Amino acid sequence: MTSADDRGESLRMIRDSAAGIAPRNSDLKRIRALRFGEPGFDRGVWREMCEMGWLGLLVPEDQGGSGLGVQEFCALAEELGAALIPEPLIAAAMAAQLLPSDLLPDVLAGERIVLPAWQEKPLSIDLATGGTVFSNGRVTGKKIFVSMAAGADAFLVTVPDGLALVDRNAAGVHLECQTAQDGGNSGTLTLDNAPAVFVAGNADRAFETACMATSAYLLGVMDRVFGMTMEYLKTREQFGRKIGSFQALQHRSADLKIQVSLARATIDAAARILDRSEDASERKATVSRAKVRASDSASLVTRGCIQLHGGIGYTDAADPGLFLRKAMVLAPAYGAAALHRARFRDLAPLTDED
Repeated sequence: MTSADDRGESLRMIRDSAAGIAPRNSDLKRIRALRFGEPGFDRGVWREMCEMGWLGLLVPEDQGGSGLGVQEFCALAEELGAALIPEPLIAAAMAAQLLPSDLLPDVLAGERIVLPAWQEKPLSIDLATGGTVFSNGRVTGKKIFVSMAAGADAFLVTVPDGLALVDRNAAGVHLECQTAQDGGNSGTLTLDNAPAVFVAGNADRAFETACMATSAYLLGVMDRVFGMTMEYLKTREQFGRKIGSFQALQHRSADLKIQVSLARATIDAAARILDRSEDASERKATVSRAKVRASDSASLVTRGCIQLHGGIGYTDAADPGLFLRKAMVLAPAYGAAALHRARFRDLAPLTDED
């Protein structure tokens, strides 16, 4: 069996493993029940995901993980997106890649949820931490847009020259959560001389992987809602005909299918590059290209599917609206399309010369 065959089998097994927790044909009742409450996800399901080894997918084997690649993680993220899974696997996996091995067992077992806190400015994908200070075992600063922060037991905070692990219940830690469009939550973390454990390392590579996985999650979102919409067009009748037979709707459906296909091709290619390339500029440019395509396509496809459903598509009772809300939250996550376009513009000339 060739290495390509091995990788293909690995990807198939990853997708199959998701079927028990994140089935593509799920009725979304669990997702609806978890919206607009805290923590916004099910810790029991979280432990199941960790027992499946999902959180440690990118963690080296000698640290208790699986040591697999970005392609496998993106394949899993796509399945999670198709099922609108709210559990914060992508963010927690970013933190897991950065934690030292002695702090990983409880995390990988699902008993302790550690989420990354890196963003300080509203419109930024810069991991520079000029506003956060770590000194003498204490950290002071402010981090914003911490995804699903209400369910965290601790935060891995970016600080100058490394990271700091801060317990949520430690003195000097204040967390304020706001409800997001999809029914999840986003936290503002304020640290006032809070006790913390310094963790050596650089978050850049883990950030790129999380951004890439978010693109794959968005691919799952748009792919599922597009399939759902095609089924609707085949069954809904108007003027004595299935509305899927109307040429105008066929043209709009074709445009949406092209968006899904372009997103898949871009994301698959980007994941392969991340698994083979050690060049920082190439990796960043590749991730930015994928995130722009995923964010733009997900927005177009989810909105288009709402319109193809007609009036019912705009009601909260209609499932397509759940996918639109998720796309609205994740399209700007880890950097909006405009930010990644600017980064790609700055980096692309470097990669073109290779």
